[in-house]
Amino acid sequence: MSDYRAVFDAEISFVNGGGLSTEGFRLDLPDRDVTEADVARMLVQHLGLALVGEVRLSRLQIVEEKHRGSRGIPARTDAQAPVGFRLVDLSHTIRAGLVTLPGIPAPEISPVLTREEAESRYAPGTSFVMDTISLPGNTGTYLDTAFHRYEGGADLAALALETLVDLPVEVFHLEDARTRGIPASVFYDRDVRGKAVLLHTGHDRLFGTEEYASDAPFLDEEGVRYLAEQDVTLVGIDSVNIDDMSSDAAGQRPAHSVFLASGIHVVEHLTNLGDLPPSGASVTVVPPKVENFGTFPVRAFAKVPVA
Repeated sequence: MSDYRAVFDAEISFVNGGGLSTEGFRLDLPDRDVTEADVARMLVQHLGLALVGEVRLSRLQIVEEKHRGSRGIPARTDAQAPVGFRLVDLSHTIRAGLVTLPGIPAPEISPVLTREEAESRYAPGTSFVMDTISLPGNTGTYLDTAFHRYEGGADLAALALETLVDLPVEVFHLEDARTRGIPASVFYDRDVRGKAVLLHTGHDRLFGTEEYASDAPFLDEEGVRYLAEQDVTLVGIDSVNIDDMSSDAAGQRPAHSVFLASGIHVVEHLTNLGDLPPSGASVTVVPPKVENFGTFPVRAFAKVPVA
């Protein structure tokens, strides 16, 4: 069987500034049937680069040439194995009057039974309180299902717990990115297949303020399609929307359209993602089991291994 290598020049930029260039770089290939995009992705993975904004290749050639070996990642030893974990709360607190999305009603909480009323019904010293909460599904930190976007799509009651509990997670720390749109190249350095992908933009610091909805980070369409092709389980963000809500988007919602059509859950308005490592944690995001309802708050939390 023949070995193949790509030979090319490259210019690489990073979302948080800076860049690097190569001339006559040689990269081992699995076979000769690769696209320029495939080569760009493999280059990023081979070099172990993070937060890549763009990869531009030139003078690309595919040549028949013997492989010279590739970089490996040392296996975890027993001495490195985690012995416990800590929990990180990733949800915003819901309270009466909380504004999550501009134009969406805030939660209202009213009593069904007050403690004073309970005192006349129960034995002395025994009291209870019961309340009613009225809130839109899009309140606080919430999960979107296919029913939210598509008539006839799976609703909250149809969600499989296996797709919501203890999901292996890859966290991409993008709080110093210089552009609002998050590109596909950011994800090239890691294997995200079958995992939850969380986008840490730092925008959650503005949650509950008027500025939260302005100039918010989002996942661009190229990034959406790449993650869908990788068959991720869930994508979450600590921003006002995973899609661009500005007038520039003209109402297009590629992330909601592609992910929810593919059975990939969307979680928005996360918080505390800066407390998570890039890899190795797991995340749980479980909403109540409600029929004919498409989106609802979750108590999202992560388990982070500790030695």
